[in-house]
Amino acid sequence: MNAQFKRGIVELCVLSLLAEEDMYGYKIIQILAQHIDVNENTIYPILRRLTKELYFETYLEESHEGAPRKYYRMTKKGYKHYRRLSDEWDSFIGGVYQIIHKGVKDYEQISKRFEN
Repeated sequence: MNAQFKRGIVELCVLSLLAEEDMYGYKIIQILAQHIDVNENTIYPILRRLTKELYFETYLEESHEGAPRKYYRMTKKGYKHYRRLSDEWDSFIGGVYQIIHKGVKDYEQISKRFEN
């Protein structure tokens, strides 16, 4: 995946997951990695920054598999930020979709243009 695309959307993906439920960092990475190429060097800085900006708060929860896990919980401020970014994304992607897929409608005509 193009690095510029990824950089611009990973934060929104993290926000989207935490809007649904509290999660610890490794679980966030596991879920995102099923869909896009991410790792802890990408996700943990985002989590730290969004926590510092008061979009998330953290708490520890005991784990059956070792040390307590740090969970991230979205705040009301975080939810407002998520909604704003989500709305911007929807508007942006809608416009991009219209531009890109207009060509699909005329695919055969466009193909003929480049055959020679």
